[in-house]
Amino acid sequence: MTFAPIALFVYARPAHTRLTIEALLRNPEAEFSDLIIFSDAARSPDKLADVEEVRFYLKSIVGFRSVTIHHRPYNFGLAKSIIEGVTEVLSLHEHIIVLEDDLVTSPYFLKYMNEALEKYVDDDRVASIHGYVYPVKQTLPEAFFLRGADCWGWATWRRGWRLFNPNGQWLIDELKKQALINEFNFNGAYSFSNMLEGQIKGDYDSWAVRWYASAFLANKLNLYPGRSLVHNIGIDGSGTHCSQSNSHDSVLSSTAIDLRSIQVISSGIGSKAFKTFLRNSHGGFMLKIRHFLVRIKQKVIL
Repeated sequence: MTFAPIALFVYARPAHTRLTIEALLRNPEAEFSDLIIFSDAARSPDKLADVEEVRFYLKSIVGFRSVTIHHRPYNFGLAKSIIEGVTEVLSLHEHIIVLEDDLVTSPYFLKYMNEALEKYVDDDRVASIHGYVYPVKQTLPEAFFLRGADCWGWATWRRGWRLFNPNGQWLIDELKKQALINEFNFNGAYSFSNMLEGQIKGDYDSWAVRWYASAFLANKLNLYPGRSLVHNIGIDGSGTHCSQSNSHDSVLSSTAIDLRSIQVISSGIGSKAFKTFLRNSHGGFMLKIRHFLVRIKQKVIL
C-alpha cells in the first residue's frame, strides 16, 4: 500500500491542533505518512499570540515519516489556504488526505483513507473519499457513495481535484440550467444553493460548497464510511459568533471499515438518512455552516 501525504490546515487554536495531531498519531499508518502543515498568519493583532503558540507546538511534532511546515506570510483565510495548499500538494503527489485543525480522527481513519484511495484510484466514477458521517438514526451500509464531495476529513486524487471550479457563478448557473437545484439541496433538506449564492455575492468565501458543486455537476461520487472516522471538536464555542452544539457529534468508530463489496452507485439508504438528518437538525446544521464561515473570518447573515 502507498500512503498519501496528509495536508493539515491550522490557524489559531493550539488546543484543538494538539488534539488533532495526537489523534492522527494513534493511527498506525502515521509513521509511514508525510505530514504537510499549512499554518495561516494572524488576521488581527488579537490572534497573534495564538498563532505563535500553534507554530511553536508545530515544531515539536514527531512520529510521522516527515513533517513539513509552511508558514503563511499573511492571512490567507481558510478558502484560499485550502485551495492553494491542496493544489500545491497535488502538483507533487498523485493523491492527498486533507484535515483541518479541529478534526479528531479514529485510529482507523488513515487505514480507510489509504485503502479507499488505492481501491478507487483508477475508477473515474469516484472523485473523493470522506471520513465523517452524520450521526443518523438509521443503520447505514458499511460504506456507501453519494453524489458530490464533502469537507470534514477528506481525500482525493490529482484527477479528482482537477474538477474543482472556483467560479461560483458558473456553478450555480449550471445547476439551474441542468435543473439540479433540488437534488443538490438534498430535496430541500438544506439549501446548499443559497450558500453557493451567498459565496457569489461575497457574504462569505466558502471553498467547500464549490468543491461539492464541482463534483456534483461532474456527476462524480464521494465515498462515506458507515461509521464516522472523524469527530469535529470545533463546534464548541471557541470561534467568534459560534455557539456550542453537539448535534453533529459522531461517535468515532472503534473498528475498521471493510471496503470489500461496496457498490459504486449512489446509495438510496445513505441519501434518505442524510435527508432525514438535515431536515430534523436544521438548527444544528446551521451551526455547522456558521462554524465553517466564522473560521474564515467573514461576516455571514444566516
